[in-house]
Amino acid sequence: MHLSENLFWDVDKSDLSYEKHSGFIITRVFTKGDWSDFKQVLNYYGRDKCLSALKNTRYLDPKTLSFCSHYFGIDKSEFRCFRERQLSPAPWNY
Repeated sequence: MHLSENLFWDVDKSDLSYEKHSGFIITRVFTKGDWSDFKQVLNYYGRDKCLSALKNTRYLDPKTLSFCSHYFGIDKSEFRCFRERQLSPAPWNY
């Protein structure tokens, strides 16, 4: 895969394994990637593995969560990040 360079600015790409770190890569691409990155990840990992990684991640921003819910055709309540979110908003939520 030839993913955008800006996706992994905070990690050493030479230490990143597509198989070992699949959950991290899938989540990062869905939250910060562009359409090309999105299509590459779906083609490489497949729909089921992407869905599994996203359903089990601890955090997705509201926009990404809505997109994933709509794209995969499942309810938001099936995502771990939705079920385990904080019950009250953060005190510094401006």
